[in-house]
Amino acid sequence: MRFPFFKRKQKKPKFTVAFYNLENLFDAEDDAHTLDDDFTPNGFKRWTTERYQKKLGQLARTLVRIGADGHGHIPVMVGVAEVENHKVLKDLLATPPLDQTDYQYVHYESPDERGIDTGLIFRSRFFQLLHSEPLPLMVENNNGERDTTRDILYVKGKLNGELIHLFVNHWPSRRQGSEETEHKRIAAAEVVKDKIKGIEAQWPHANIIVMGDFNDDPNSKSIQTLLAGTSLFNPMEKLHRPKKKGSSHYKKQWNLFDQLLLSHSFFNYEKGTHSFDSAHIFDDASLMERKGKYKGSPYRTYVGKKYLGGYSDHFPVYLVLGFNP
Repeated sequence: MRFPFFKRKQKKPKFTVAFYNLENLFDAEDDAHTLDDDFTPNGFKRWTTERYQKKLGQLARTLVRIGADGHGHIPVMVGVAEVENHKVLKDLLATPPLDQTDYQYVHYESPDERGIDTGLIFRSRFFQLLHSEPLPLMVENNNGERDTTRDILYVKGKLNGELIHLFVNHWPSRRQGSEETEHKRIAAAEVVKDKIKGIEAQWPHANIIVMGDFNDDPNSKSIQTLLAGTSLFNPMEKLHRPKKKGSSHYKKQWNLFDQLLLSHSFFNYEKGTHSFDSAHIFDDASLMERKGKYKGSPYRTYVGKKYLGGYSDHFPVYLVLGFNP
């Protein structure tokens, strides 16, 4: 006997928003305008078309699996870092199984001297692109010279009809020391904060996602600067306790430099809105070193000059958003 007045509760559609540092996704061609000589067939890395094609295949197969265990759908948006140019994103999206999807991309050339940029790939079925622009980051080295680093990518669009503002970041590295370079990452945080203030002046309850490789952990001064005085919440913070997990591994220590932060407006459950469900590190076994002293850490493409043939020196990270129909 059926009781039609007992209606089964509808399952919320869920959507994955991810970020992935692709570890030097260069084509094998020499660009006279950037320092990409290492990533050529005769360069330091002996980077060939065959190695490039292998990496594209590995990354393409990984991207469709991020967050799929939770709801069975490929990510609706993925911010990426360390891409050389628009060509590598175009090649990536033309690689199986991504060639069978509705992914499109946003990318701008940045002044980074190594030629590595940020980008966003998105499913055009669910996300309507309205506007995008690069936000320059003007920082100096300790000698007073400008550090030509990556721009911050800002994207505005509608996800299932709801207006969303996204920032894709790859903040200055710690190569010259974490303390010596900290001011650069704090400056990057201020650039994002200034843009957020302008957005919130126009849309007081704006939906904002800030993602990227911040080269700092959740408790670092730069991330805390970004959070201070904004509506942002960092769901990744609890994933870094007690520092036994992370998205990258360096000198026997886990770091969670790759993070996604979101505004408190994602805790709204009104009809037609998206709400925060969960945050994760996609540390799948296929992306890990399987043996040796680095067992369990990201299976990288290179260690120095040595070619390992892995995916990336970072694990992807992602959010799951529920859509309230």
